[in-house]
Amino acid sequence: MEEDRTLNKRSNEPNAQGKAPFKPKTTTYGTKQIGAFVTQITQPAFKKKSPILIRLALNWEEFVGPYIAQQTEPRRLSAGTLTLACSGPVAMELQHQSVQLLERINASCGLRGVHAIERIKLVQDHALRPVAPKTQRKLPAVSVEGVENDELRTALEQLGAYVKGKRPRR
Repeated sequence: MEEDRTLNKRSNEPNAQGKAPFKPKTTTYGTKQIGAFVTQITQPAFKKKSPILIRLALNWEEFVGPYIAQQTEPRRLSAGTLTLACSGPVAMELQHQSVQLLERINASCGLRGVHAIERIKLVQDHALRPVAPKTQRKLPAVSVEGVENDELRTALEQLGAYVKGKRPRR
């Protein structure tokens, strides 16, 4: 009895006619999770960057702490030198902590020997200076009596508080 060389359409082996195996339809319509697209979107951006630099950028606060992470940013990693952008006052602090920082980065990224980061290069970037939040002055309370209209009274109270709390010009 001769063996039938044509296989089921769902088989992955080619049939006797040499046709390609059946592949189920993969196109779906409807909603998809955004996580499915993240690698496709970020891959071109991260293609030119070192995987270690990407890991440093994503977990920078864990390496240096929240105070320094707000004022610094890893920019480049090449030939054992990590380039950090920072504001002027933080640069001095980073110079003193550079040995501990290098040990922490090398240990957590598993870098040893030839592949270890040996130096930190600091580049000043004024855009990274922390912006101090504006503090609002508390305006003194002013009461306006004899005005029947509530909206007008509220507006006059706000204006009076502003004028009364205004600092004199020098």
